[in-house]
Amino acid sequence: MTIIKKRLMNQNLLQNIRKHIDLNHNETLILFKYIEQRNYKKKEFVLQENNICRNLYFVEKGCLRMYFINEKAIEQIVQFAIDGWWISDVKSFINSTHSDYYIQAIEDSKIISISIEEFDRLLNELPKLERYFRIIMQKELAALQFKSKLMYEMSKEDFYKYFCTSFPEFVQRVPQYMIASYLGLTPEYVSELRKKM
Repeated sequence: MTIIKKRLMNQNLLQNIRKHIDLNHNETLILFKYIEQRNYKKKEFVLQENNICRNLYFVEKGCLRMYFINEKAIEQIVQFAIDGWWISDVKSFINSTHSDYYIQAIEDSKIISISIEEFDRLLNELPKLERYFRIIMQKELAALQFKSKLMYEMSKEDFYKYFCTSFPEFVQRVPQYMIASYLGLTPEYVSELRKKM
């Protein structure tokens, strides 16, 4: 695959990186050596429970969800990722341990992945990307903490309304029962709230 084609396919990734750090032409070429693009069909698994998560995944186009199955055999969604977002079981990725999660495509998706081995080599060859990944991880941690706070301090109805107004693209692209799972609500309750709204 030519570099020009690869660059066209990875526009969201490059835009995302350039929001935080500058990459010149040569550095972009270095990045392209280490990443791989994969296509996933709707409902196809990117990662399954008990496998080791060997990659970080960037959604170039599409939508993914990460979930586990709780003791009542119910899916509990912990993260969504749409165009321009990263997703991975970070614990499994860092420690090479078996994952507790599934990552699945909600719609046909183009995903850019980087393996743990390639990730280390990339950061050695292009150290400025350390800053980019630190910023991404910090933002993800801050968002997770904020979500936890809102879950405790808001009513279920207000939490749902907050999510709908803050993330309208998810509401349009993700099935209602999945949003309910992510927010810790029942599909029936979300259906009632939607009727109210």
